[in-house]
This record gives sequence, structure tokens and C-alpha cells, in this order.
Amino acid sequence: MKMSGNTMLITGGGSGIGEALAHRFHDAGNIVIIAGRRREALEKACAGRANMHGIELDIESPQAIAAFAEKLIAEHPSLNVLVNNAGIMRFESIDTRSDLADAEATVATNLLGPIRLTNALVDHLVAQEDAAIVNVTSGLAFVPLIDTPTYNATKAAIHSYTLAQREQLKGKVEVIELAPPAVQTDLTPGQAELEGYQPLDEFIDEVMALFAQTPTPREILVERVKLLRNAEAEGRFDDTFDQVNAFIRKVRGM
Repeated sequence: MKMSGNTMLITGGGSGIGEALAHRFHDAGNIVIIAGRRREALEKACAGRANMHGIELDIESPQAIAAFAEKLIAEHPSLNVLVNNAGIMRFESIDTRSDLADAEATVATNLLGPIRLTNALVDHLVAQEDAAIVNVTSGLAFVPLIDTPTYNATKAAIHSYTLAQREQLKGKVEVIELAPPAVQTDLTPGQAELEGYQPLDEFIDEVMALFAQTPTPREILVERVKLLRNAEAEGRFDDTFDQVNAFIRKVRGM
């Protein structure tokens, strides 16, 4: 993926990893469009930046996605890079019957959202030069966290979807997976201050250095996430599962 001269859409770009990616890619010389539910967050992220634009999007709604894609292509016909970053993470207890609202919202946002948005844009992307799709998954796609079962499942599903998508779009659109470790963002309450999570600036520095490699890696993996990504292949899945879950529960006081 080229580092400059793109027109990029980054979902969930009003905060956290999405906002940080948007700023870094904008600094590198790209037109960046960020999408999200909160107009104020989008405006704040774009403030003082020419060629950076915010468009509201409810990623859970199929109708909103279709209308958004039509508007996006009309206003930014040079769009050639899609970054599917929007996501939510909810802690769930599944040992007794409960309201599934959190699980259903997680599936709609983290799994159906990227599938629907990519579907709405894929014909346009295939027709562009230097087209790319970046799907943001998680280290938890490979070693799950006990207390976020649906989140883990959606990220594992997007990892699998990305593998198939890459092969189907070979020679047409470059497909890249970005799998973060635990990063200090506002993804969940208090997460931005949790000790032991990777500072956001440090994470983005590593990510941008990996994107700058030639050729771009199929998987953007900072050093911290390799503990999870390679656990099964290296024959240490069970130990890593226990270690990661004990660590998260300790730092979160669970």
C-alpha cells in the first residue's frame, strides 16, 4: 500500500486507534475521510486539518451504510483505501441467560458493519489504482479474553474473512490485516490509563513503520501482539491463554 497520495476512509476515526491512524496518514500526504457516530468527535479530530473530512455513519444500520457509501463516492470519487476500524468491546457474562443486546450490537458493529461497508464500496475500489482494504482485528482473535466472548468471536471472524477476501481480490485490491494488542484507548471504560497496555503513540509509531515497508506486510503486527498471534503456531496456546486472562483481570481489578 502506498503511503501518500491516497484518498482514505477510516471508520471509527473520531477517537482512539482510528483517529491516530487518520492523523498519521493525513500527515503523510493523504486525503482522509473519517466516519463515526458522533459528529462532535469527528469535528474535533478534523480540526485545523485541510483535506481531512468527517462524515457521520451508523455502522450498525444497513440502510445508513448504503446511503453513506453513495454520498462518499459522490463527494470523494478518488477514494482508493478503506480502513475498517470501527468497533465496540463489551464485557459479558454468558454463564446464565441474559439480555443479548450487547452481543448483538457487537456483531452488527464489528462483523456485519465491515462486511456491509466493504460490499457497498468494493466495485468502486476495484476500479481504482493502488486500491487497498485494511481490516482492523485484534490479538484477541487468536487468544480470546474470557470476559469479552462476542468481541473475540467477531475479530476472529474478520481475520478469517480477510484471508478469503485477500484471495478473491488478488490482483485487484490489496488486503491487509492490522491486529492490535491491548492499547491505551477509550475502547472500554478506563482503558486509556491501564498499566501494561501499550501507549497509543508508541503503537501507532510501530504501525506506521510497518505500513512503510516494501512490500507492505499482509499482517501489520507490532511486537506486543506477537505473543497472541503466534501462540498456537508456537505450541503455547494454553499457557498464553492463562497468562493473558490473568493479566487483564488483574489490571482491571476483576
